[in-house]
Amino acid sequence: MVTTPLAKAALAEVDARASRRADRLFKLLAAAAGSTIVVAIVLIAVFLLVRAIPSLRANHVNFFTSAKFDTSDGDKLAFGIRDLFMVTVLSSVSALVLAVPIAVGIAVFITQYAPVRLSRPFGAMVDLLAAVPSIIFGLWGIFVLAPQLQPLAEFLNRHLDWIFLFKKGNVSLAGGGTIFTASIVLAVMILPIITSVSREVFRQTPLMQIEAAQSLGATKWEVVRMTVLPFGRSGVVAASMLGLGRALGETVAVLIILRSAAKPGTWSVFDGGYTFASKIASAASEFSRPLPTGAYISAGFALFVLTFMVNAAARAIAGGKVNG
Repeated sequence: MVTTPLAKAALAEVDARASRRADRLFKLLAAAAGSTIVVAIVLIAVFLLVRAIPSLRANHVNFFTSAKFDTSDGDKLAFGIRDLFMVTVLSSVSALVLAVPIAVGIAVFITQYAPVRLSRPFGAMVDLLAAVPSIIFGLWGIFVLAPQLQPLAEFLNRHLDWIFLFKKGNVSLAGGGTIFTASIVLAVMILPIITSVSREVFRQTPLMQIEAAQSLGATKWEVVRMTVLPFGRSGVVAASMLGLGRALGETVAVLIILRSAAKPGTWSVFDGGYTFASKIASAASEFSRPLPTGAYISAGFALFVLTFMVNAAARAIAGGKVNG
C-alpha cells in the first residue's frame, strides 16, 4: 500500500488530535483527584462549624479563656478550651523537642554512617514502631515507663523548680500520669514518622556536593554538616510538622496516661489534664444529646483549626528554607 505525503500528514493530524484529547482527559482526571482533598477538608470544616454553632450560642462562659468544661446540664452549657489547649500544646511540643534530635541523628546514622547490610534492617526496625497500636503505647507508658521516670521527675522538680515547666504540678509524681510521661510516649510514637521522612530527604543529597566536600579534605562530620543537613533542612521541618500533627491528634495513649490525673493546672509538665482529642474520646457516652455533643464538636473544630494552622506554618517555613 502506497501512502502519499498528504495521507501521512492527515494520519499525523489524527494522531495529534487523539493525543491532545487524551492529555486533556488525563489533566481533568488529575485535577479532579487533586481537588478531592480540598473538598474533603472544606466539608469537614463546614460540618464541624454547623454542629458547633448551637452549642456555642448556649455556652455561658468564654469558649477561649474558660477552664471549665461542664456539659451535664444540656440547656446551660459551660465549656472552654483553655486547659485543653494548654495540655495539647505542651505535650505535643515537648514530644517534638525530644523526638526531632533523635530522629535526625538516626536518619544521619542510617544514611551516612551505617553499612548497607545494617542500615536496611535498622531502618525497617525503626519503621516498625509506626505499626504498634496506640493502646499498647499507652499501657506501656503508664505501667512501665512512668515508674521508671519518677526519680527523674523528682530530680527535675527538686533542682529546676525555678523554671515554670518543672514546677510541682497538681498531680502526684508517683502516679506517673503527667504531661511529662505523655510527652515521652508521644515522642516515641512520632519518632518513626520524622525518621522516615528525614532519611529519605538525606538520601537525596546530590553526590556531587558530597564528593566536592570530600575532595576539599572534609571529615565525615563536616560533610554531613555542610552538605547533608543544609540540603535536608526543609525536609526535616516538614517531617517535624507531620510528627507534630500526629502528636496533636493522638487520643488513646494520652487518654490512658492522663485520665487518672485529669486535673487542670499551669504550664508545668508535671500537671495532668486532657488534650482536645482525649477529652472528646472520654465523653463518647454524652454524644446522644445534641447540645453536649456540639460542645465537644466545638473542641474538635478548635483542634482542626490548630492542626491546619500548624501545617500551614510548616509549609511556609519549609518553602522559605527552600527559596533561601
